[in-house]
Amino acid sequence: MAQVLEFKLPDLGEGLTEAEIVRWLVQVGDVVAVDQPVVEVETAKAMVEVPCPYGGVVTARFGEEGTELPVGAPLITVAVGAPVSGGPDVPAEGAEGSGNVLVGYGTSEAPARRRRVRSARPEPAASVAAASVTAAPAPALPGVPALPDVPAGATDRSAGPVPVISPLVRRLARENNLDLRELTGSGPEGLILRADVENVLRGAVPREQAAQSPSGSSAPTGSRRVPLKGVRGAVADKLSRSRREIPDATCWVDADATELMRARAAMNASGGPKISLLALLARICTAALARFPELNSTVDLAAREVVQFDHVHLGFAAQTERGLVVPVVRDAHARDAEGLTAEIARLTEAARDGRLTPADLTGGTFTLNNYGVFGVDGSTPIINHPEAAMLGVGRIIPKPWVHEGELAVRQVVQLSLTFDHRVCDGGTAGGFLRHVADCVEQPAVLLRTL
Repeated sequence: MAQVLEFKLPDLGEGLTEAEIVRWLVQVGDVVAVDQPVVEVETAKAMVEVPCPYGGVVTARFGEEGTELPVGAPLITVAVGAPVSGGPDVPAEGAEGSGNVLVGYGTSEAPARRRRVRSARPEPAASVAAASVTAAPAPALPGVPALPDVPAGATDRSAGPVPVISPLVRRLARENNLDLRELTGSGPEGLILRADVENVLRGAVPREQAAQSPSGSSAPTGSRRVPLKGVRGAVADKLSRSRREIPDATCWVDADATELMRARAAMNASGGPKISLLALLARICTAALARFPELNSTVDLAAREVVQFDHVHLGFAAQTERGLVVPVVRDAHARDAEGLTAEIARLTEAARDGRLTPADLTGGTFTLNNYGVFGVDGSTPIINHPEAAMLGVGRIIPKPWVHEGELAVRQVVQLSLTFDHRVCDGGTAGGFLRHVADCVEQPAVLLRTL
């Protein structure tokens, strides 16, 4: 006798209360194992796969791709112990639930990714969903409209038979009301790429805007509304809060980075693992924070206290297709340049692939922002709330510089520090920035701080 169990969108942690369905990994009628990922969702923090704690036959899915669901809303129902057409009954595995919530969360180890197993369905009448199991009704949630089940094999604009791999491409098309089935992809075997969608959008005839502006008038013809949600919305909220709550100030200095670049070249010529420039700057930051711990802190408004940390969880800004994210290198103060290079590379790759977890994006105590990669010299960074400071690094370029009493062409960089004036005064902030500049100009100074 089959037992139908309902799996709801779990608590994603880190204060996240909703998630958008990006891609379903199972269909109605599929056989799933305990802890098999069944859906890929996007939160304000990251893209994650959600594993189901039950093993059995999927009898219903709730929500189409692109639908945003609150925590606690039903995701799927699973028939545990249901007979499978052409095979034995599915064992009542996971009837009590595995206890797992998300891959890498609430588990002793992340479950291995399993390939989806489809039940044999030679005839539609033999479908488990149609012949053997009736889906349990989903409980209504306050303020959330009931969502219809998605039948097995159903297609829509997001899940249709179009050659698209990237969920980012699907989302871009969906947000701009573009039917991917009408596009011809430029990728291998007609694969639709992000550039294909962007080219169509740039050359498209402006569409009528049905949305109303706050004043009640129609939006101007040719304008486009971009929802502030997902990563973009989270960034907007955090930056706004930073500006509201933190009385920040910025100081900056130019530094001769010639010797730092020579030192890096010498390190990389030794035959060992290559050391990144960002890793060297991160190492300089941790050394400077050891001297000026006031900047490795946060303000507890309720207690009216400044909390100084004895560890450095170093965030670094990374630009991705999903927007700006700040992965965090845990215990950066305990890593050498080689270890920092490896961890920064790992987090950067995960950021570009959309695989960062909420834990990878939270808990930072200080942020390093290398905006020089965009070809700019300077900036006034906005502090990554609730941290107390951020170091900005501009591009390193040849400039005229007085070196040893003579004019010379040197590799010059502008460094800027934005800090919370509640945690320290200008003397401390200036001391920190000057120490960073000294380490950049004379890397041997760094050896004295180790």
